Amino acid sequence: MPGIPVLAVQEDCIARAWENSLIRLYESGCEIGTQYDKPGDPPSKDATMIITIEHPLAEPMIHRDMPGGLEDLQEYVMEVLEGIKDHCVRDPNDPQDTRWEYTYHQRLCAYDLPKDSQRFDQIETVCRQLAETGYTRRAQAITWKVWEDGGCYDPPCLQSLWWRITEHADQRWLNLNVRFRSNDAYKAALMNIFALVQLQVRVAARVSELTSSVVQVGRYCHVADSYHIYGSNIEEFRARFLGAVRTRDFAGRTLRYADVKDYMDEARPLILAKAQSMGAGGSEQDDPGRIG
Repeated sequence: MPGIPVLAVQEDCIARAWENSLIRLYESGCEIGTQYDKPGDPPSKDATMIITIEHPLAEPMIHRDMPGGLEDLQEYVMEVLEGIKDHCVRDPNDPQDTRWEYTYHQRLCAYDLPKDSQRFDQIETVCRQLAETGYTRRAQAITWKVWEDGGCYDPPCLQSLWWRITEHADQRWLNLNVRFRSNDAYKAALMNIFALVQLQVRVAARVSELTSSVVQVGRYCHVADSYHIYGSNIEEFRARFLGAVRTRDFAGRTLRYADVKDYMDEARPLILAKAQSMGAGGSEQDDPGRIG
């Protein structure tokens, strides 16, 4: 077909959905260049992707072939949910400041306007909207700053989060839609999805607290306008990822979060110390969880 293919994957858990989205992308995506390509890089595999995860807390939640290790995954969750790297964001009024353009936590929980000291906690606002009217269609948070992001080197890949509560079998379920303008399918998407599901858990707990009634974690839908495997990573993807698919069964390719959660939690003090030592430099390219 002319244009970028629109592909869809629907699975029961995070690990299976991510794995099958990569296989589908590799088999049916188009080839196209990117602004990050170096001379001689092959074109990327690219598609618009819709990933639906019916039970985002179902095991296995983690795939062994994600980039980095369990400590990296824990670090990224803490970056998104707790803002441990918000101090790494540059001062937009200082042209000599070369730190990051953003963190997702800062954009979601401390969204600010130019020349305005007010900051907006969009996540708390969403929780209160859902507590008042669970079926509202207005419970969303955004990251894009039109006055900054159109011209900066590394604008946010994540664009918006949208929540809505539905009722089924006498229970309330918090559904989450996520939209990325650009998403590195191989090097970042699993970390993105895992962290945003943890945010979904946190919002469900907060709405439960505000309403004094249980809200369960419902389905998760991940939409990426450009879901891609960079051409520079294609050979590694074929050897590492597809090689594992050919030689190991699904259980051997995945991990249960419940089995490694204690280990990941134990890494928190070292991760915090590492984050606190950051701030003098860094860019989106330095953090695999941030790359789009």
